[in-house]
Amino acid sequence: MSMESKKAVLHRMVTPEHICPFGVESLQLLQQAGYQVEDHQLTTRSEVDAFMEAEDVQTTPQTYIDGKRVGGYDELVAMLGQK
Repeated sequence: MSMESKKAVLHRMVTPEHICPFGVESLQLLQQAGYQVEDHQLTTRSEVDAFMEAEDVQTTPQTYIDGKRVGGYDELVAMLGQK
């Protein structure tokens, strides 16, 4: 897979009150693995809640690669073979 074709979509919480550390880590892991990341920052609690309801997930961040949900931080770490 060429570097240009390695793309990921990340949805993560970045509000004035809280920047999710798992979202920051997910972004860094994806970039270190050579992914171009489309970084969707959820900037209000209502955006976070609407995203989680629409995607039927319980947490953010959520990563998608090739249109498929990888999952949250723990699933991303496992997929990338990290510890």
